Amino acid sequence: MVPHLITALASPINELEQRILESMPAIERWFRLEWMEHTPPFYTAVDVRNAGFKLAPVATNLFPGGFNNLTPQMLPLAVQAAMAAIEKICPEAKNLLLIPEQGNRNSFYLQNLLQLMRVFTQAGLNVRLGTLDADITAPTPLLLPEGEQLVLHPLKRTRGRLGLKDFDPCTILLNTDLAAGVPKVLEKLHEQYLLPPLHAGWATRRKSNHFKSYEEVAKKFAKLLGMDPWLINPMYAACGEVDFTDGTGLDNVRAQAEALLTKIRRKHKEYGISDKPFVVIKADNGSGLGIKAISDAKELDDPALRERCQRHAALHGPGVAELIVQEGVPTNERVNEALAEPVVYMIDRYVVGGFYRVRAELGQGDEEATSATASYVPLAFAESHHLPKLGEKPGASAPNRFYMYGVIGRLAMLAASYELEATDPDAEVYD
Repeated sequence: MVPHLITALASPINELEQRILESMPAIERWFRLEWMEHTPPFYTAVDVRNAGFKLAPVATNLFPGGFNNLTPQMLPLAVQAAMAAIEKICPEAKNLLLIPEQGNRNSFYLQNLLQLMRVFTQAGLNVRLGTLDADITAPTPLLLPEGEQLVLHPLKRTRGRLGLKDFDPCTILLNTDLAAGVPKVLEKLHEQYLLPPLHAGWATRRKSNHFKSYEEVAKKFAKLLGMDPWLINPMYAACGEVDFTDGTGLDNVRAQAEALLTKIRRKHKEYGISDKPFVVIKADNGSGLGIKAISDAKELDDPALRERCQRHAALHGPGVAELIVQEGVPTNERVNEALAEPVVYMIDRYVVGGFYRVRAELGQGDEEATSATASYVPLAFAESHHLPKLGEKPGASAPNRFYMYGVIGRLAMLAASYELEATDPDAEVYD
């Protein structure tokens, strides 16, 4: 089953799919050479938007939840990828400590943790959950809806190592994005592998850095295929800090939004696209913080926007936030008339699966409403989700559609690799 595109302008994406399939040997070789030079993030989830006339990643998560949405058929790939990742990092690894989000008792998130524990257990590791919650001082069982159980253990720090009582891990896997800052217990762990690294967390990371890296990757890839990089690249502009208490910095956001809308209008005219361009104002740090989708910079004068921004800024500081303006890529895929947004999951450099996030129609670009109203349904891509079918009609084959999404997901993952290398505080600098 392939979600249908509700747009007459499907030809650019169908042409892109055909070009990607025809270029598959060159694409796979290109990725292989890139991974010889760069280290992929340990695991990654990428939100992709298919507009019919454009296909692009809009968010790259380096601490993904949602592994519970991968179907059983996808798990063997995840286990194999986990084996490859662990062997590369710590071949003699025996114990893995998984650290989840602090205080999150959502049943779906707990099922995600259970799925991750299954994957790494089948990859040959002893896996335990260690919690950052200071109020947990003894092993604490958590009952899941289907009767399964997780046990949260208090962390034990001894000099340069972190573990549990009677459990000393070689590797520590974070499943929390560190948006609230880096806990001291995670700092200066020089004797163990901490994955992903601390500077991958939102306390340090910025979306503007990621999309700068993605722009570089997209240009390289587009040159390889002889295509316009705009077809796979969401344009953006960093706006810097905005103080919502006195409005300082809003003029710059308005100017950046208008400049970006002008660029998008120019591209729409070039490709004969009738869709109304829009941009999304987002927090530059933090996941899921889409603030406002606008089609005209004058909408930034709306007092309600300032109130909404203040609420978001309160999560990261008293009224001050760093913002980014990003080209809006409409979701033109539908399943039973509901929006269908593909999400691609990867471990190491391998695509291990994916699903469609399905939500009711809310208007294009309503990013803030996505997380609140989405159904994270394990709606798997039909048949094989990794191997394409050559010779199929463009736009009609689920394996081919997902292979194309997997390529875009890997481009975003490669961009994250560039990004982490550029922002690594411990990287060696050569004159």
